[in-house]
Amino acid sequence: MSELFSKIVLYFEYPFVRYAMIAGVLIALCSSLLGVTLVLKRFSFIGDGLSHVAFGAIAIAAVLGLTNEMLIVLPVTVLSAVLLLKTGRRTKIKGDAAVAMISVGALALGYLLMSVFSTSANVSGDVCSTLFGSSLILTLSKAEVAVSVVLSAVVTAVFMLFYNKIFAVTFDEDFARAGGVRAGAYNLLIAVVTAVVIVLAMNLVGSLLISALIIFPALSAMCIFKSFRPVIVFSAIISVVCAAAGILISILAATPVGATVVAADIAAFLICRIAGAAVRRQ
Repeated sequence: MSELFSKIVLYFEYPFVRYAMIAGVLIALCSSLLGVTLVLKRFSFIGDGLSHVAFGAIAIAAVLGLTNEMLIVLPVTVLSAVLLLKTGRRTKIKGDAAVAMISVGALALGYLLMSVFSTSANVSGDVCSTLFGSSLILTLSKAEVAVSVVLSAVVTAVFMLFYNKIFAVTFDEDFARAGGVRAGAYNLLIAVVTAVVIVLAMNLVGSLLISALIIFPALSAMCIFKSFRPVIVFSAIISVVCAAAGILISILAATPVGATVVAADIAAFLICRIAGAAVRRQ
């Protein structure tokens, strides 16, 4: 055990490990805060759709040769979130169909662009890394970590500042409207914040695994608690612990970071499910 601890301490002497841990924990925290709301509003798959849009935007940025992908990825993902919200409500294309259409279309176009306008000798490796987050979190620069810290702080502040309104819109949108809450505006806020979290989470788990980062901590907390605030707090704790454990395990065992973090979330969900069932039997 002491040898393992010494090895972990040694790894933390490297800046890229510290950067990965800081960004990973903050991303996990933001994802968990938003995840409970998305699960309760049955918006879980919007994360999946927006992550594929972000993948397509990354492909465009690569083709254009942009060194700062965030200049394209963040605006495009936010715009898509707004369009998904509007499309699901005001047109003949229902929400789930709109998500599927945008998701598959962006994924296909992104891969097509990266293949046709290849800027690397290893296209398959680049695509795999972007889709599954195999090592993206371990290659963050100090500037990228700073952006992650700022965006994470903004997401957390927005959630805390508008907690009561988000709570009202999450549980009973019609009642919230009747009480004078501008439900449409807060739904839009949730969509925009979701887009920001998706862009951040791509660095940790890749575009295909983002939904797991959002859904599993929320479902784990719901197995134990039934009230909104305890679920939020416990979800955040689980998400942060699993992210930190997943990053450490992936470094020590040389496994893909994104898949390892999601595996830790799955293990936590199974433990909470068993614990919740045992408590209900008593």
